[in-house]
Amino acid sequence: MISALNHLVDLVEDHLGEEPDVPALAARLGTTEYHLRRMFSSLAGMPLSEYVRRRRMTVAAADVVRGGDDLLGIAVRYGYGSTEAFGRAFRTVHGAAPRDVRRDGGPLRTQPQLRFRLTVEGSTPMDTRFTDRPAFRLVGHATRVPLIHEGVNPHIQRHVAALPQEAHARLKSLGDTDPAGLLQVTDDVAQDSPEGTELTYLHGVAVTADTPAPDDLDAIEVPAGTWAVFRSSGPYPESLQTTWAATASEWFPSNPWRLRPGPSIVAVLDRAADFTTATTELWLPVEPA
Repeated sequence: MISALNHLVDLVEDHLGEEPDVPALAARLGTTEYHLRRMFSSLAGMPLSEYVRRRRMTVAAADVVRGGDDLLGIAVRYGYGSTEAFGRAFRTVHGAAPRDVRRDGGPLRTQPQLRFRLTVEGSTPMDTRFTDRPAFRLVGHATRVPLIHEGVNPHIQRHVAALPQEAHARLKSLGDTDPAGLLQVTDDVAQDSPEGTELTYLHGVAVTADTPAPDDLDAIEVPAGTWAVFRSSGPYPESLQTTWAATASEWFPSNPWRLRPGPSIVAVLDRAADFTTATTELWLPVEPA
């Protein structure tokens, strides 16, 4: 995986004036575009699309400052059809218009070329198991919320708090398959997943594929497949978020598995009354790499 990500960085660098052919690279490296983009976003801390834009504007800034070419020529060289589109991208990265930078020599914000390396730390114990599950259905109360990587997500908190007590009891009575209990489900996450990206959050339970979903509840159909299940215990949600991050930084790079499209599911096995600590299982859909 680390080698694949470095190939991706090289591809971006060799084709700064056009969109990198990520699907072709993924196929050549024996992985999928979905997994490659998700791992890049998790480890780089930014989506691939944002990295491409930052690198383009870093290199383009040198041409702008040198002043040898007109701005339209520079815009076209880096894949933009007009000086307006180029100017918007340039201002987003550097905080100033190309003409101002050409006149004043700055300000400029440089995005160095990334290089991924695997370090052996073992800082996060990964208590993992695998399970093959037939197709099932997730039913519950869904909403759209922004992605937040660290700390409690207040949008999710408000959504769950707004549900009446009887709604939780009803959901518990509907669940009839694994993962058991009330579940925290995230779905429709963009491949690059920058913080603030909207996703679907569902507070619900798992039911078998033949169990009909009540008309007043939302449903997510989950195809059959293999799941990697990561168990964590400790302060909540910190221990869960640490485990989630470690799947990208430690587990996937050193195991012959990759993510496949599908929802991510958190099952709370046990928790303190005030929810400051909890034992959870993180279910991620995977396939052999």
